[in-house]
Amino acid sequence: MDLVQLLETEGDAIVAEATDSLSRLRHYAASGAEENRQRISKLFALTLDCVRTKNLLPMLEHAHQVAQERHRDGFDLQEVHAAFNVLEEIIWQRITARLAPQDYPEAFGLASTVLGAGKQALAVEYVTLASQRGTVESLDLSALFQGT
Repeated sequence: MDLVQLLETEGDAIVAEATDSLSRLRHYAASGAEENRQRISKLFALTLDCVRTKNLLPMLEHAHQVAQERHRDGFDLQEVHAAFNVLEEIIWQRITARLAPQDYPEAFGLASTVLGAGKQALAVEYVTLASQRGTVESLDLSALFQGT
C-alpha cells in the first residue's frame, strides 16, 4: 500500500475525524458540522489529487481562495491554519498505523509538502489581505528566542 491507496481507503474516516476536531475552533464551531465536513472534504480531495499528480497548483489556488473567504468572514489565520494542521496530523497518524516504516519518508514527505504548500500560500495571502486593510498587528517573536 502506498500513500495514494491509503488516502483512498481511509478518506472517509480521515475526513470524519478532522471534521470533529474542527468543532473545537471558535469560527468552525459556529459554522456547523456539515459545512465543516464539506470544507475538510474539499481540502482532503485536493490533498489526494496533489499527492496523486504531484502537482501543487490546485492546493495553492484553493489556499488563496480559502484565505480570501475566511479573512472576509473574520476567521483568524491561526484557526484556518489549524484546519490544515488537523488534516495533516490525522494523515500522519494513518501513515504510521497502516504503512510499513520503510514507506514513511516518502508518505510523510508527500503529505507534508502538499499541505505545507497550502499553509504557506494561506499565510502569504492572509498577510497580504491584512496589510491592504491596515489590520496587521506587530508580531512579538521574543518568546521564540528565550533560552538561546
